[in-house]
Amino acid sequence: MPVKIRLQRHGKKAHAYYHIVIADGRAPRDGKFIEKIGSYNPTTNPATINLDSDKALLWLQNGAQPTDTCRAILSYKGVMYKNHLQGGITKGALTQDQADAKFAKWLAEKEGKISGKVTKLDSSKKDAYKNRMAAEVAVKEAKTAKIAIKNTPPPVVENVAPEVAAPETENQPEA
Repeated sequence: MPVKIRLQRHGKKAHAYYHIVIADGRAPRDGKFIEKIGSYNPTTNPATINLDSDKALLWLQNGAQPTDTCRAILSYKGVMYKNHLQGGITKGALTQDQADAKFAKWLAEKEGKISGKVTKLDSSKKDAYKNRMAAEVAVKEAKTAKIAIKNTPPPVVENVAPEVAAPETENQPEA
């Protein structure tokens, strides 16, 4: 019986979320499964992944084959790296303490990257909001200025009679 680690789709159209399950390779995608080991929601940014890493590692060591997407998820959560380190321990290349130290270091770097992305997204969202508000204020001020110009009465011009210039009297010879 070929066992697969794969995704089982749930949710509405265009709003999918997935359960990460262990299933027989011959079972339909959303059909019978052996065990649910987590969930995956790709609609959030960054994607939300809840995974029981210990169960996933146990199934990987027992020969379960992940699908491409599940392999990427397991790699993202560090299960594939932990499996790799366990292989090194069984071969005698590493001790358990060395493997735990390497995994802890990798996990700290990964969490730093994720938190950096989250803060970057939050700051970009705030910057976009500030820019949008500044643009709205500028438009509002322009409209207010136009209305003020429209509602101000025209300047009052006093009717002053133009001074009549005296005809020039020059000594002109008479013809």
